[in-house]
Amino acid sequence: MIRGRRWARRSAASVALVGVLGGWFAAPAPAAPASARIDHREQLTPDWQRVFVDSPSMGRVELQVLSPAGRAGPRPTLYLLDGRSANAEGSYWTARADVVRFFADQDVNVVLPVGGPGSYYTDWQRPDPRLGVYRWETLLTEELPALIDAEFGGNGVAAVAGVSMGGQGALMLAARHPGRYVAAAGYSGCYRTGDDLGQAQARLVVGSVGGDPNNMFGPPGDPDWAAHDVVAHAEGLRGTTIYLSAGSGLPGPHERLDNPELATAVAFGGPIEAAVAACTRDLATRLAELDIPATVAFRPAGTHSWPYWSAELRASWPILAGALGIDRPVSAVGPR
Repeated sequence: MIRGRRWARRSAASVALVGVLGGWFAAPAPAAPASARIDHREQLTPDWQRVFVDSPSMGRVELQVLSPAGRAGPRPTLYLLDGRSANAEGSYWTARADVVRFFADQDVNVVLPVGGPGSYYTDWQRPDPRLGVYRWETLLTEELPALIDAEFGGNGVAAVAGVSMGGQGALMLAARHPGRYVAAAGYSGCYRTGDDLGQAQARLVVGSVGGDPNNMFGPPGDPDWAAHDVVAHAEGLRGTTIYLSAGSGLPGPHERLDNPELATAVAFGGPIEAAVAACTRDLATRLAELDIPATVAFRPAGTHSWPYWSAELRASWPILAGALGIDRPVSAVGPR
């Protein structure tokens, strides 16, 4: 018995010694993931910058950032996502919705990703030969928040909003990352990817900009399609302030005879908006079933076009600002 105890003690000591020596010769612990960093900036106005970021997941990415000049932080951040045709020339929010002037007296950082057509602002399974590397979800939820807060006086509080494809992307990000955003808004978005109709519309959007939808979530039936379905995973939105809106597709106050985009807005924007109104109703119904509060605006008129989305941003801003903790939001709403 005594001999057995001595053997056990010697064995334990041998194991401990091997553990120490093994620590000397073991491979070093993996390094922490690289952080995104700002390569350079271009000042457009005192409150508006082009910011070029080196992203570990995506390489060089351009953002446009609105940040009130001469005001020390901390302040919250709003991420504004573009629609299907987001391009490398700049954000449509600055070009078509006059957000530079709208946010000029608001104590908030506004981050506008540049580029990403057809991306849905999500992580694709593989690079696309035409569109490149899309790891937007990683960029937006893991890499940018700390960088934006450090460089622009952020306080860690953020909201996300988007239009059309970007509206779906905004709610997708919020549902997949509960607690990351205090508020999420979708203007004229569709929110299903798990059923045949949802996959069909997403595939159409990706294909319309030259991308291969299989590179996003895989072939039909791949579990990734269901994993990104906002309606199916609406429980992830609980606790988030939500704003959804859509027009009816009927011509409204912006379909004037002097509008150079009148024909396109009526012939194409009308049917598309009628379809996304049904998509929006689908998500609104699911949220109501789950007893998750949401502000939902179904407009009696309005096509799938920027004048209406500009008005929706203004209509939703007091709600988003309240969630962000901004005391005196602008509440002026443009005509619908």
